[in-house]
Amino acid sequence: MMLRFLLYSVFLLFLASCGSSKKVNYNAKNASVVLNESKPGKLPSVNQKELTSELAKSNPKLNKNTLAYIKKYASIAVQEMHKSKIPASITLAQGILESGKGRSELALKSNNHFGIKCHTQWRGERVYHDDDEKGECFRKYQFVETSYVDHSAFLTKRKRYAFLFTYGVKDYKKWARGLKKAGYATDKQYPNKLIKIIENYKLYQFDNVKKKDFKVSKTLTKTYTDGEAKEDVTSKYLDEKYYEVKKGDTLYSIARKFKTSVDVIKEINDLNNNTISIGQKLLTR
Repeated sequence: MMLRFLLYSVFLLFLASCGSSKKVNYNAKNASVVLNESKPGKLPSVNQKELTSELAKSNPKLNKNTLAYIKKYASIAVQEMHKSKIPASITLAQGILESGKGRSELALKSNNHFGIKCHTQWRGERVYHDDDEKGECFRKYQFVETSYVDHSAFLTKRKRYAFLFTYGVKDYKKWARGLKKAGYATDKQYPNKLIKIIENYKLYQFDNVKKKDFKVSKTLTKTYTDGEAKEDVTSKYLDEKYYEVKKGDTLYSIARKFKTSVDVIKEINDLNNNTISIGQKLLTR
């Protein structure tokens, strides 16, 4: 009897060890893959030192950390503008706002300057922070520059942001308001905050840097992937069916209107929850 009990106990321990081993392998494969990030090269100046110096002299009350951020990352924002058609002023303003001028815990420890979350198909390194919900998953990068490249990919590869690319790269106000409509942020003041940063620090000047005056580096080509489709959605915008959220709308009522489901609308618009706002544009098919 005792021998049978011992054999049974050993068998249970064997099963438990197999189960835990499988779990560890899964996490290592799907949650801790180190992305192949190219080491950033030195980029040409976009006169950011001169601009920030003039700003500091003309207005001593401007935040020194913000000025330092602009001086450090303006060139990469301009490079991304020429590659992805996102205004450099918008990218810089978002980086300043989302990263707490580069001093947030997520920025300092994970080089994530845009608060980009893991989402379902992210296979790179990750960290967990409290945001809209407790313990949310955020992407972790080896280099800050990679977070800029991923920010461009995030906007260009998702259908809900496609309409933004019908705006000009110098129309930062439309871009700021459009990001809110597309659901990039839940803060109602998000567009105003971006516009204020852009105008206070004259970031719109970087939107005027011409490609011929700025030699785009090849060191930051996208050598990593988050597993998402790489189709060019901007050219398909006019062929897609979008619905602008009105007062009283819910995801359920919109789903019924277009004879689809809430889950489908959330999936194709990359929504993490059921929260929507008036004026937001949703893809319905």
